[in-house]
Amino acid sequence: MRKSVVTALLASAIALPIALHSAASVSAPADGGTVAIVGATIFDGTGAAPAPGTVLIQDGRITAVGADVKVPRGARVINAKGKALLPGFFDVHTHWTAGGNPSTFPQIANAYVAAGVTTVNDFNEAPEAFAPLRAWLGQMNAPHVRFAARISTPGGHGADWADQATTIWVNTPGAGKAAIESLVPYQPDLVKIFSDGWRYGVSPDNTSMDEWTLKATVEAAHVQNWPVLTHTVTVDRGLVAARAGVDSLAHGLQDRPITAEEVAAIKQSGMAMAPTLAVYDPYKRGDVKADDPRLKQTFRKFGFALGNVKALFDAGVPIALGTDAGMPGTPHGPSTLHEMELLVQAGLTPSQALVAGTQTSAKIMRIDADRGTIAVGKRADIVLIDGTPWTNIKDVYKVSQVLIDGKLAYGAGAPALPAANKTDRLPSISVPALIDDFERDDRRSSIDTLRVDTPDGGIDRSVEITQTVPRDEGGKALSLSARMAVKEAAYAGFAIPLSRGSITPAKISGYKGLRFELKGDGAYTVRLNGLDGVWEAQVQGGAGWAAVEVPFSQFKPVERRGKVGPAFTGDGITQVEFGGSRGPGKRMWLQIDNVRFY
Repeated sequence: MRKSVVTALLASAIALPIALHSAASVSAPADGGTVAIVGATIFDGTGAAPAPGTVLIQDGRITAVGADVKVPRGARVINAKGKALLPGFFDVHTHWTAGGNPSTFPQIANAYVAAGVTTVNDFNEAPEAFAPLRAWLGQMNAPHVRFAARISTPGGHGADWADQATTIWVNTPGAGKAAIESLVPYQPDLVKIFSDGWRYGVSPDNTSMDEWTLKATVEAAHVQNWPVLTHTVTVDRGLVAARAGVDSLAHGLQDRPITAEEVAAIKQSGMAMAPTLAVYDPYKRGDVKADDPRLKQTFRKFGFALGNVKALFDAGVPIALGTDAGMPGTPHGPSTLHEMELLVQAGLTPSQALVAGTQTSAKIMRIDADRGTIAVGKRADIVLIDGTPWTNIKDVYKVSQVLIDGKLAYGAGAPALPAANKTDRLPSISVPALIDDFERDDRRSSIDTLRVDTPDGGIDRSVEITQTVPRDEGGKALSLSARMAVKEAAYAGFAIPLSRGSITPAKISGYKGLRFELKGDGAYTVRLNGLDGVWEAQVQGGAGWAAVEVPFSQFKPVERRGKVGPAFTGDGITQVEFGGSRGPGKRMWLQIDNVRFY
């Protein structure tokens, strides 16, 4: 699919509700009672031939399916004559990141619902954010979102930008088991392990996870009944993942063609693959020429990825649907549909691509008893399409209506969107003056948020330790000690979220500034991080404790992506951050206490 098509589809998805399809006759479903979808041709997600029939739904579940099903008196009827009825699509690999397109949670939810995607895995969030995000999604018209905990190696892919509260770093079997144990209170839906440090052939592999560590981590996750997907993009590392018991690769294998013996080994292991062809599609940014020297490697790797998908599928390896949506050029919603097109390009039939995007995705996530096919007892997540996508895969773009948990979520007759879908953030909250006095020993602030370290990004990151230490005069303070990475603008710091997981913003305009006590060895940066920008001020530390007051007027917007942010308003603030920079390889330390607004 070319860029113009993707752009048009994305614009359509974000603009929910769209001009609705008037061809369907609808009596809008409501809570309780029976919903009957009549007149559709049913593709049940198993690969069986499509057939005309009626689907009955009650209390969010399918209660009857078939050609001879009678519609009970009083049922709310959706007349789907001439339409295809399929299970809602399931994208097992997405990133709901602020750098994606769309870039905010409600708008991402809108895009997926409009595309008929009723379940996704989100690989982007810190475990601290799971609970507030689940609560927020409960206020929205949204797909079912399943959150993945993230594990990598020190400096590994996925750990080169995130704090260790977001991506846990491990490099031994014991550390892998401990990482899984630390996640139990958060109850992730699955685990993503970044086990391959190859970085797509553009950087050296010096951070891959060894097989013993991967295996121990996978086994510990399986004790919790958490499926494990691994970031692996090379054939050799794919074989390591298979031997380690990984449930599915999170990407395709793209460094070389896979051999028959290697295919057999993966088949025997039971491991699946979600190839995320959409994120690697050389054409996703628009029309390009295959002989463009800048793209030769991209085309070469994409050819390997396509060929390896077909080789594995032909051998019986389960192929699921994943996109890596949220990454550049891979928009939420339309990319899921495009992935099915690309599976057909790889050699699957349209029917097989639809099964990948429904039943197989649910099966590798261990929830196929609940969803993924049109069957009695299953969750009534359904997409109606104007076309026959089992003969022409491009028809997946002709989404007419979508039901989630048996309720009409998109299309003709759908109710107005909840207020939560029409904004880009949660309402701002008030926070107390005292943010952190560092008296707790569990790394949590005075307002019960988890402090996070904020070192610079990259494979070579500044090494830092933050911990509470006793003060001579009584009480505790936060101590940061760091060795700077050997690079320009090395940085180390820590942030205090103003809400759990930094999800709910705060309004602090009722205060005048920030007050704290500081002890250190030079210049430091204080930042107020927010949804609309970052504002910072400079302060000076000395050998003894000193009280510091920084009025909000001294906080200046930070340039990001070449643009200077807006002036500080005191609304939409998510974190207070302290840190500093020193020369390459140099040391830095500071101590902070009694952080409060005044």
